[in-house]
Amino acid sequence: MKFGVLRFPGSCDEVDAQLAASRVGDAVLLWHGDRDLQGVDAVIVPGGFSYGDYLRAGAIARFSPVMESVIDFAGDGGLVLGICNGFQVLCEAGLLPGALLPNANRRFTFRQVSLEVVEPGTAFTSECEAGERLSIPAKHGSGRFHADEATLDGLESNGQVVLRYDPAENFNGSLRDIAGVRNEAGNVFGLMPHPEHAVDPLTGSTDGLKIFESMRTAAEGARA
Repeated sequence: MKFGVLRFPGSCDEVDAQLAASRVGDAVLLWHGDRDLQGVDAVIVPGGFSYGDYLRAGAIARFSPVMESVIDFAGDGGLVLGICNGFQVLCEAGLLPGALLPNANRRFTFRQVSLEVVEPGTAFTSECEAGERLSIPAKHGSGRFHADEATLDGLESNGQVVLRYDPAENFNGSLRDIAGVRNEAGNVFGLMPHPEHAVDPLTGSTDGLKIFESMRTAAEGARA
């Protein structure tokens, strides 16, 4: 299993994402200006402030050369995980529905949050149980998931809402407490909380490791 972790100017969590992924497989960094994905089995678009969040969070990174390859990779069924700023990039690229707007509390917030696993049978949550609570940190200023009512209804009915904030944990005001969604094909997933920061007992939680373990299981199953 080989993960590729994108690195943009302004990324700040790519090394943590690489270290987290390396607990379940090999992991390499992929520079934003290169189109070569180096034969990876899965791509991680990490958190940070790609291109300084100029214009709009994720809006410039979406046009980077490496994202051209990621879009093709996803179109061929490759696994893609977007974390925080990576979620924003994937929405800007049209790989995921909806948009991430400024937090309802109007400030950057960093706290541990409890997430409900709504859909356990996905390529990103197969190591979880339905209704399981994951304790994972969140840190962002623009994490309020927004979409029109028809899109939200479609996400619900198609099983694309993968994670929800427990109601008291939804500090950013995401509609319907949505914390993470996948695309219709099920191979692209984005979430605002940071699973890469919850993979070691020293952090108080290893729940985030289940996301990476699930991706390994899915990749190995695809090769079988």
